[in-house]
Amino acid sequence: MATSFWKARDFLFCGVCGTLLDLDNIRYASCPLCGFKRMAKDIEGKETRYSITAEDMRRQLKTQPFVDVVVQKTVIDGTCPKCKHNKLEYDQRQLRSADEGATTFYECPKCNYRFNEN
Repeated sequence: MATSFWKARDFLFCGVCGTLLDLDNIRYASCPLCGFKRMAKDIEGKETRYSITAEDMRRQLKTQPFVDVVVQKTVIDGTCPKCKHNKLEYDQRQLRSADEGATTFYECPKCNYRFNEN
């Protein structure tokens, strides 16, 4: 059972060494490492799927992971809708397309109530 499961999915890989087969001939696919050949009719009509994560791309590109930046919030005179405190902290982020305005995020330093305006 386990062998048939993997055989059904590994049609593009060498049965001897596991290397990706080259489709360099209309009659067969061959292994560039050991010379193993698989007939094209055994591959025809099959498909394979795979997924790539952000971590996979970062590793392939040899980049560092993103680091969250601590945002210094500006304090303004404003009233908290929840506790009526007279100061609010805010920061802005561009969440939509560039031709639309930024979203302003407010937070009350007293009760930590958060709300936003587009």
